[in-house]
Parts: sequence; C-alpha cells; structure tokens
Amino acid sequence: MIPDEDEELEQIRRYEDFTTIDWIQDAKLERTRRLMDARKANIQRRGPRGELTWPWLMAQMRRAADSVSSWFVVSLVGVGIGVNAAIISIMSEWFSDLKMGYCSDAWWLNQQFCCWEMEGEEVDGCDSWNSWSTITLARWIIFVLFATSFAFVASHLVRSLAKYAAGSGISEIKCILAGFVMQGFLGFATFFIKSMTLPLVIASGLSVGKEGPSVHVACSIGSLVAGFFGSYKRSQSKMREIVTAASAAGVAVAFGSPIGGVLFSIEEMSHTFSIKTMWRSFLCALVATFTLAAMNPFRTGKLVLFQVTYDRDWHFFEIFFFVILGIFGGLYGAFVVKFNLQVAAFRRNHLANHGVAEAVTLAIITAMIGYFNRFLRIDMTSSMAILFRECEGGGNVYNLCQTEAQWQIANSLLLATIIRIGLVVISYGCKVPGGIFVPSMAIGATFGRMLGIMVKAMYTAYPTSGMFKFCAPDVPCITPGTYAFLGAAAALSGVMRITVTVVVIMFELTGALTYILPTMIVLLVTKAVGDFLGTNGIADEMIRFNGFPFLEKEDHAYNVTVASVMKKELHTITETGMSVKDIENILSGTDVKGFPIVSGDGALTLVGYIERSELRYVIERARKTRGRINNLPCLFTTHGEDDLDLPRDPGFEGEDEHPEQFFAPTTAGELQFTPWVNKTPMTATPELPLEIVMQIFKRMGPRVILVEEHGVLSGLVTVKDVLRYIATEKPGHRPSWDERGGLDGLLEELWTWGSGVKARTVSWGLRLLRR
Repeated sequence: MIPDEDEELEQIRRYEDFTTIDWIQDAKLERTRRLMDARKANIQRRGPRGELTWPWLMAQMRRAADSVSSWFVVSLVGVGIGVNAAIISIMSEWFSDLKMGYCSDAWWLNQQFCCWEMEGEEVDGCDSWNSWSTITLARWIIFVLFATSFAFVASHLVRSLAKYAAGSGISEIKCILAGFVMQGFLGFATFFIKSMTLPLVIASGLSVGKEGPSVHVACSIGSLVAGFFGSYKRSQSKMREIVTAASAAGVAVAFGSPIGGVLFSIEEMSHTFSIKTMWRSFLCALVATFTLAAMNPFRTGKLVLFQVTYDRDWHFFEIFFFVILGIFGGLYGAFVVKFNLQVAAFRRNHLANHGVAEAVTLAIITAMIGYFNRFLRIDMTSSMAILFRECEGGGNVYNLCQTEAQWQIANSLLLATIIRIGLVVISYGCKVPGGIFVPSMAIGATFGRMLGIMVKAMYTAYPTSGMFKFCAPDVPCITPGTYAFLGAAAALSGVMRITVTVVVIMFELTGALTYILPTMIVLLVTKAVGDFLGTNGIADEMIRFNGFPFLEKEDHAYNVTVASVMKKELHTITETGMSVKDIENILSGTDVKGFPIVSGDGALTLVGYIERSELRYVIERARKTRGRINNLPCLFTTHGEDDLDLPRDPGFEGEDEHPEQFFAPTTAGELQFTPWVNKTPMTATPELPLEIVMQIFKRMGPRVILVEEHGVLSGLVTVKDVLRYIATEKPGHRPSWDERGGLDGLLEELWTWGSGVKARTVSWGLRLLRR
C-alpha cells in the first residue's frame, strides 16, 4: 500500500475515537421528563374544601420558574461573557503596552489611560509614560524578552493544565454542536486557563487573534452556567441551545456586533437552527454586548478598538479597485488554508511534544522581525484602528496621510502584508490560544490601505483624468481608510468562507449604510475566487485534518445507495435464548455503542435496538439486587404483558425512575431488558439514496440508522461510515485546485484552450478564402 493511502486510512481510523449524541433518543428522554413533571404537577394539592395549600403553591412557583428559567440562564450567560470579554480586553492592552514602557504615575495603567489627557494616538505618549530605555537596541532586546516571556508562560500553562485551551476552538465547537462528545473541552479548567493565557498570547505579538478563542471561552461559560441547572444538565438538546447562544455572544463581544454574532452562529456554527435558538442567541448577544458597553473597557464608548465612522460616499469608478480587494481576499484564503494545513501536518509529525519551544521560537521570530516595522510592532487591533481611519480628524498617525511619505508608507504596508501572511501561516495552530479572525483582518487592512494610498496618489497626479471626473473639487475624492476596511472584510471572508456575517459585522463596526454595497461586491468576488480555487473555510479544513466526524451543511450528489455504505457484518442480540453471561461476553468482545435485536429463529427479523450503556446499567443494577445472575436468561421482548410507555434513562439515579421491580425476576425467572429496548429505531431500505440518509443524520440526528428490507436486518450505517466512504471512494468528487495542477495546470488549460480557438479560427479563415 502506498504511503498516501496509509495516511488516509490512519485519519479514517481516528473517527472511531469519538462518541456521538443520539438526538432522537435525547428528545424522547426530554419528553419523558416533561410527562413526569406534568403528572406530578397535576396531583391534587388543594385542601378538602378547596383551600390553598403549601404544596400547591410550591408547584405553581416551580412551574413559573421553569417557564422563565431559559431566559434567566441565557441572560446570566450573557453577563458572564461580557464581563470576561472586558477583563481580557483590559489585560491584553496592559500587557501589550508593557513591552514598550510603563506609567510612572500608576504602573497598572496602560499607555492610553496613562496619557488620557493627551489628544491623538502617537506612540511616544506623554511625560508620564516612560520607555524602558532611550537606546534603540536596548528597547528592542526588552521588547523581544517580554514577548518571549509571555509566550513561554502561556504555552507552559496550556500544556500543563489544559491542553484543550490551545488553538481557536471553533472547529471543535462545531462538532460539539453537531452532537459529538469531547469531554473537558468546555470545562472549567479550559475556560480558566484560556481566559488567563489569552491576554499573554496577544501581548506576545504572535500572529494570532483573540476573537476565535473568545467564542470558545464564551461557549465554556455557557456550558458551565447551564450545568448548574438540572434541566440543562440532563438534556443535551437544551445544552446545545445554550452553547449556540453563547457562541453568538462570543462573536458579539469580540467585534461589538450582536446581530453579526447571531448570524455567525447560524452561518458557521450550527447544524440546525430553530427560531427559539435564534431568539436566545439574540438575547445572549444583546446582554453580553450591553455588559461590555457598561464596563467600557477602553473608556471611549467603543466596544472594540477598530470601530470607525465614515461620512463620505464612494464613487462608481472605485468598483474596479474593490474587485481587486475581493480577488486578494480569495487568493489569501486559498494560500493560507493550503499552507497552514501543511504546517499543521509538520507540527503533528515533528513538534507534537515541543509545543512550548515552538511557541517561544515563534514569539522570538515575530518580535525580532516585527519591531522594525511600525505596523507589525503594535498589536493588530490598534493597527486596524489606525488604518481604518479617515485622514481628517486625527487620522494622520505614522504619517499615513502625508503626501511626501506616501510611497514609503506604501512600501512599509506591503512589507507588513507579506510578513504577516507568512507569520499567520506558521503561527495559527501552535499550542497557545489563538484565532485567525483578527490576523486576517489586519493583513487585509494593510493591503487595502496600501491600495488606497496608490489610488489616492493616482488622483493627486492626474486629477483631471476621465476616471476621476465624478470627484467633487472641494471634497477629498479617495478615502484610503475605506480600502483598509474593505480589505479586512475580504481577507476574513476568504479564510473563513463566510459572507453575510462579515457584511453585517463590518456594517455594525462602521455604522455606514453607504458602504454595504461595496462590502457585498468585495465579498462576492472573494467567494467567487474561493469557489473557483475549490477552497473550504479553514475551520472545516481543520475538522477534516483532525479527523473529527462531521457532516458538511452543503448537499452533494453521490449517486449511490445506502447499501454501498452500510456495515454488513454486525454484532446482534437475539430476543430470546441468551444469558447474562452471553451478553457480557459480547460487551467485552466489542466496542460498538449499541446492538440491533433480532428474532431468535435465525431469520434476522428486526425487533429493536438497545444501547451498550443500557445493557451495562441493567446488568449492574440487577447484580446489586439479585446477586449472582450469570446464568439467568435475558428477555428483550414482552410476552403479552403490558409494556411500559416511558423510555428509561440510565442517567437517572432516583428510585422513582427505576423501581426495583424492573430488576426482579419475571415469572419465568428471566432478567428483563424490555423497558430499555427501542422498539422503533430509525430504519431505511438498502435502495435509499445516500443523500437522503445524510439529510436524516443532519436534520434528525440519530446515532445509527438500521438498514432493513421487508423487516429483515441487512446492515446499519452511522455518520462515521458515511465519512469513511466519502474519504475512500470520493464519489462525485470535483478535482481541487491542487489536483488540477495549481497555477501551472490552469495556464496549461488556458494555453490548450487558446490553441484550440486559434486552430479553429485559422481553419475557418482558410475555408473562407477557398470560397
């Protein structure tokens, strides 16, 4: 077998490392709880004369509390997310400024607060702000030492205390929301370590952002807060609603964009999205944003540093340059996704045990290179705040608006763009908390501002050109800051492959309705370029790279039936004729999550399905109740007795939910599993198209679909089986950009096409001459 196939099969085997949530079974259990609660609430609790009693009042209060509990939990989660975001923002600014100097009046103030009375944003600050040294070499060494120290502390804490705190976390949360269980990923240790190390990582200067990790932290807060309430702790579907709402709030506080956060959770995060979840996401994002605004971490009224307002309109001739920005965004996304995956493969193969050393090395390289470029030295959010501004009203920072220095500034911006792209490719995915939202926006902003400066220079050199005839003589024609703004949107859309969310986020950042159309044009061009190159979002690519079993939202035509995908060699249980010892032997000899139950006559007639955890639960409870049970026969179906209409949940511990009569011997001395058997499992016929099966998985969420023909069991299929088939067979596969030969292949195709057109044209011309 060739090495590529070995690596592919190794990735497919990793699918087996995860457990999934059966959303249908979870819905049944939630319905059972509601019925039990309703029965308890309907018990007559008034006195003999109809007077009010304390139990009746308690029941009414409990009912009222349950009706408002979801809104209370969502609001509480929003407050927690807003407070956490404000603290992270304040600490990030202080650590970032600490590399450059300190405030002599109050050491705990960053440069902005230390020089609060000064106008403008020149980096030298005021008399109260002292640099560490007046010697350039000494300042450079101190800058590098601080960056290295921050990276070392952050990576060491992540490696030692919370390995799940590394990275962005968006890919994993998408899988969790789809129903895959990753124990500890939303736990307290991950939340605490990621919140504590994120400001250190941002201050270290690594080319990673805090917006992606902010989503992970927000989802951890949502999971932790909801875990204190029993109704959410018991129900996976309710917990998923809270985590989805928390992801919206995480984006809302990261960009100061509550509506954009809700759209992000719809477009990027959630597999299925109900109206109820949307309203909860909106409330959570609103409360989180309001809390952040109330805390006002920057004391400017802004939720994020790069909020800006534009008061000038754009011109139609600028659409040509907007298209250039869109093309750049698509090419940037394709480049970063491709090469970052190669870096990730190298990291996994050679640097898996050297996460701290890698982070420290990257911090040293970034600090040593970035210190000498004005747009790489400061943190990325501050850089975007400067690049987005109009020249009028305090926007002339770093001589950005000086005509004499325009080409020097343009060269510096181009260099910053190229260097930052390289640093993002090698830094994203290292073993520290870090996302790719803001680094991509910073890259797009530097490129866009450079393009804006060049267009402005063209206007200055040729003001009477026909292209500029629509410009008013007494108003600045070109606003370079808008090009930076649109470039940031293009780069973010190119690497994440989201469109509508980015439009809304950029609108909420600027509040400028006039720039919605240019933003849409830029993002549509970016999407078209990405589609042409066959680029997927980096979150989806990381899901594939890590081997997470996850079905895409997009529908594909595979032209095969479920019979081509299903497992045919199954571990089954017969409804009669098996003892407890036989069941235990099957459990010890297999690792599957459940077993189809078939008839005992050898005809493989499907009777039902039972989970592995339920088998173990019944056996353990029966052994505690009855002692030695190894030779007891097992009963999986009823023999004319009244069946129970409520499904049983092994997670319940109360005696009311599991009366001991279930574990007592029947009249025939059998151990009954009947209450735990799913007698109506999700089934399909072998001729059912694979696309429909995938829709069932995505919309209904069963863990397994049994395949039967005329009542006879033929096989079963899971999400992992579908992904395994797609990975190995690649049905309906469209060649990617790399498989088409990349740029060389494209040029060859164009040359072949052009040669064919030329030959046909010559032939047509010769025929005309002969006539």
